[in-house]
Amino acid sequence: MWPYIPELLEQPVPRYTSYPTAAEFEPVDAGFHEAGFDELAPGTAVSLYAHIPFCDKICWYCGCNTGAANRADRLTAYLDALHMEVETVAERLGNQRPVTQLAFGGGSPNAIEPVDFVRLLDHILIAFDALDARISIELDPRSLTTEWMALLGRAGVSHASLGVQTFDAGLQARIGRIQPVESIKRAVAGMRDNGIASLNFDLMYGLPGQTIADLTATLEQAVALKPERIALFGYAHLPAAIPRQRQIDASDMPDGRARFEMADLGFSMLTAAGYRPIGFDHFALPDDPLTLACETGGMRRNFQGFTDDKSETLIGLGASSISSFPDRLVQNQKNSGRYRELAGANRLATERGILRGAIDRKHGAVIEDLLCAGTANIGVLDISPDTHIRLGKFCQLGLLEQNADNIAITEDGRPYSRAIASLFDLHRIAEEQRFSRAV
Repeated sequence: MWPYIPELLEQPVPRYTSYPTAAEFEPVDAGFHEAGFDELAPGTAVSLYAHIPFCDKICWYCGCNTGAANRADRLTAYLDALHMEVETVAERLGNQRPVTQLAFGGGSPNAIEPVDFVRLLDHILIAFDALDARISIELDPRSLTTEWMALLGRAGVSHASLGVQTFDAGLQARIGRIQPVESIKRAVAGMRDNGIASLNFDLMYGLPGQTIADLTATLEQAVALKPERIALFGYAHLPAAIPRQRQIDASDMPDGRARFEMADLGFSMLTAAGYRPIGFDHFALPDDPLTLACETGGMRRNFQGFTDDKSETLIGLGASSISSFPDRLVQNQKNSGRYRELAGANRLATERGILRGAIDRKHGAVIEDLLCAGTANIGVLDISPDTHIRLGKFCQLGLLEQNADNIAITEDGRPYSRAIASLFDLHRIAEEQRFSRAV
């Protein structure tokens, strides 16, 4: 078992799907967004992300920007605006840029009607000349119909992620996400029959009332279904920031040591079952492209998590989506009404963002290297004396090794990867409670 160091584990740290993180974004205008496109070199490869902020049912634990898909007029108005944004951004970007990946997330993209998804997919593929892009999608098994699964196959979707969280019926009721095991099995079989080559399960530990036995049973059931990838996240209970979590009875939430033991159990069980660890809380089968990218140094990290996508530019479409340009990060309006107003008028739906200067890019590269490869060259950074002292403490604890300018996270240090990476975050204030616990 990894060494248990509670003072490090209780430290709130970002997941670093970007650097700087979204917590540092400030209000910006459309001109700031425009400048991001201007800085792209001709022929720059890009990835696309389309956000569908709706779900058939709202889970109590969820911190995503999503709402109930219970009004047809609201869905129609949103999709109309999204189609308008596709035209606006495609024209601004130009179609002489290869598109490597197209991801649909939410919310739950399968909260909209299949015919509406087909129209949106076709529009994006044509507008961005993205016919060769790899297509992935996040799905809610509870509303995944036979029609939807057949559509995914015909549309050329190759990667899908299912929000499973837990197979335990009692825990599902505690977090407002009831989905019988048979519905997951039916979804897996249906997607396999329709040509989905790579499946991911999102699972959680640290849920209210969850025990080691509960997690063991869920992991066993997940492994039996053999998805290519598994993400095992620690539940972050932040009811002050996520009001819907106030519906959850948190009186018997697992404490820090119990959460740590669950993370350790998950790592042990999944690696014993043949999965390779990707970072700390992600796992993939040995022949999965993500594993190969991890082992050859080609893995990266963006707003979808770990990826083998080599594109350094990600264009976000839809409310709250984030675009990542080499020199800046830009987020669309979170409020769907304001988003519809701007996008529907053929304007960029810009709300917040931040510049990434040379220093930020250097620090961001070190953070990404630590989380993706477990090693980094810190010689390119101007490190403060305080940071050197903190690095030394991690080395003394056996969590980190340092040789001249190179540092490497040890196996014992794996669960502390985010805490180690945070040493190089120039924006972070140690006392802030905006982030989740390290484990």
